[in-house]
Amino acid sequence: MELQIWGYPVFALGLTALVLAFRTMRRKRLVDDIPTSRTRGVFIGLVELKGTAESEKPFTGFLSAEKCVYYHYKVEERWSRMVTESYTDAKGHVQFRTRQESGWTQVASGKEMQPFYLKDETGIILIQPEGADIQPKNLFNKTCGRNDPLYYAKGPQGSVANSDHQRRFTEEAIPLHAELYIMGQSRERQDVVAPEIAKDKSAPLYVISTRTEKQISRSYSGWFWFWIILGLLISLGSGLLLSQRDTESFNSDWGIVALWSGFYLLSWLLGWLWAGYNSLVGLRNRVCQGYAQVDIQLKRRFDLIPNLAKSVEGFSRYERELQEMLAEVRTVSKVNGQDTMDIKGASAILVFNMEKYPELKADTVFLKLQEELAATESRIALARDYYNSIATFYNTRREIFPDHLLAGIFGFKERVLINASDLERAALKVKLAE
Repeated sequence: MELQIWGYPVFALGLTALVLAFRTMRRKRLVDDIPTSRTRGVFIGLVELKGTAESEKPFTGFLSAEKCVYYHYKVEERWSRMVTESYTDAKGHVQFRTRQESGWTQVASGKEMQPFYLKDETGIILIQPEGADIQPKNLFNKTCGRNDPLYYAKGPQGSVANSDHQRRFTEEAIPLHAELYIMGQSRERQDVVAPEIAKDKSAPLYVISTRTEKQISRSYSGWFWFWIILGLLISLGSGLLLSQRDTESFNSDWGIVALWSGFYLLSWLLGWLWAGYNSLVGLRNRVCQGYAQVDIQLKRRFDLIPNLAKSVEGFSRYERELQEMLAEVRTVSKVNGQDTMDIKGASAILVFNMEKYPELKADTVFLKLQEELAATESRIALARDYYNSIATFYNTRREIFPDHLLAGIFGFKERVLINASDLERAALKVKLAE
């Protein structure tokens, strides 16, 4: 009866392991399903980025002395001691024995981090690492004794109790120019009109890792199966505890064991249905968001270009007037016998107009128009590529087993990809003043 009391708490631990398993699976699906965005095409929301870590003023690692944007070091000291303890032998006599204990105690540590930029082939984006799950590289690992200069140069002068006078120095860091994988929430910066990646309580994941996407996905997959198997073993153990009829002989009712194991498997099935459905819903919403971003960029092009054209037209007219006035002044100055006061008056008017419009230079404005046109078309292309990528992920998930069953049951429909002709809205006819 005493063993049966522990059956229910043990089964609750099994369900806890199951919850952790599906939490891990959710993160794995996010890593697998969200397409990689370019820094120039980052939109507000959950994004995945790949690039290199850049900073104008990087740190110098405390132990490695390498340039980095984040580092964390620690110093541990080894100790050992002899312990005498008492125990009762099989005959009920109190005996004494001596054993050795040893271990490592942390004697120093520290870290530094700073906002840095992630750079790819399209540009840069600001990364705020505070609150992220940072997965750095191991840059320094050394164990030494007191005869090594490092022992006291980077560690404390004192020693721990029962010290063996051995210290282990380790440092993890994100080196400058290191290849990074980042998944996090994008938001508008406060200082300039540009996005940044930062901690957001509503975001399901914020990872800054020196590992590749495949390595992270495999890690999540391994932890998922670890929690699943651990939960199953715990549920079997809880069934054995609940089925005990005789504490001394440990006779079990295997029907109860099978019942509790079946209940665990049923919980696993319901959890899979819940996680799979939520994952498909999340993908579908991101597809809708991607399509909306394409439409936003098309609207931007539709509104921006006519306004820029009008500005160029106005600048061209002002410049033409100044050029005509300048030509008139030059012509008058060449006429013999012309009153110099008239020339001075015309020059004064010319100077006044140039001071009134100090930035009238049509070639600069036309160059600006070309840059805006190129940037707009680039943003449209990035938005289209993002939509096609996320739609492809979504369509693939709809077709593979077992998610295909959920898609059919709950009516998740296929999404059509966008080709170049789909982005051709009515042509904008721009006529500039001659």
